[in-house]
Amino acid sequence: MGWDAKDIALLNRLWSAGQSAAQIARRLGCSRNAVCGMLTRLGLKRGHKPPTATPKIRPRPKLRPTSSAACARPVARKVSRNTVQRQPPKEFSKQQLYSMLAEAVRNTG
Repeated sequence: MGWDAKDIALLNRLWSAGQSAAQIARRLGCSRNAVCGMLTRLGLKRGHKPPTATPKIRPRPKLRPTSSAACARPVARKVSRNTVQRQPPKEFSKQQLYSMLAEAVRNTG
């Protein structure tokens, strides 16, 4: 879009009136990005709005004292369930690996 002086004056007026970039773009018949780019080139910015609500700062929750009965209970021992001896993985030759790969390709196709 070619920006002439009339379009830039209208852009300035609508922006200072508080209209959004999308509303201005519809009015000028161009894209929102074109309006945003021109606003950037002109150095126009919106002022920061003050916060609408005051944040509430909550106090840290108080920790409850633990009961002594919970600490006095004996802890159960961990028992390993891995009683079976594991065998090392079987080693394959290169030829066996290639034949397995070829069979897998045949089965998927």
